[in-house]
Amino acid sequence: MVNRQVVGAHYGLRDWLAQRITAVVMVIYTILFLVAVIRAPQLDHAAWRAIFVPQWMKLASLLFMLCIFMHAWVGMRNIFMDYVKDISVRLTLYVVTIAWLLICTGWAIQILWSVR
Repeated sequence: MVNRQVVGAHYGLRDWLAQRITAVVMVIYTILFLVAVIRAPQLDHAAWRAIFVPQWMKLASLLFMLCIFMHAWVGMRNIFMDYVKDISVRLTLYVVTIAWLLICTGWAIQILWSVR
């Protein structure tokens, strides 16, 4: 009888590309965001809100958040695959991590689209 373990050896190239692409998107957004903050005349509540009022900034921020969540998922999944040997514990951690990231995604959407 063969005792198979759930491992992710086949995720290599896809994970590598996901990490690099999400990192590039996050760097571009960070530069864009820093330019927007530097261009603000002052950093009070009104100026901070004004940065996030345009629809394009909301969409760019949402893309940034989705990239962070994807980046975090790939990283956490790889950590779990490398260090958590018990399959049931690993799968439980996967489910908890996915649930947390989905909750964070919903919360980010709620925050971004509440700015008017």
